[in-house]
Amino acid sequence: MEWPAEGLLDRSGFAYRYLPAYSPDLDPIEPGWARVKAELRRLAARTVDAPHAACGPALAAITPRDAGGFFRHCGYHRPK
Repeated sequence: MEWPAEGLLDRSGFAYRYLPAYSPDLDPIEPGWARVKAELRRLAARTVDAPHAACGPALAAITPRDAGGFFRHCGYHRPK
């Protein structure tokens, strides 16, 4: 069974690959969340209200360069 967008992607020349159902080593969100959790620990968000207040700064700590590194770490590379 063809995925609805598969034909469009094939015609466009967009490179894609199917991943196993659970493959954290290939998923850039995993190192991203690890970074957010590390920031929350660093900010010592230990009270009931503190994690809510710390989420913004923890997410803001991820730079575009960091995000690119998460993708490269998982094997995704931008074409030149």
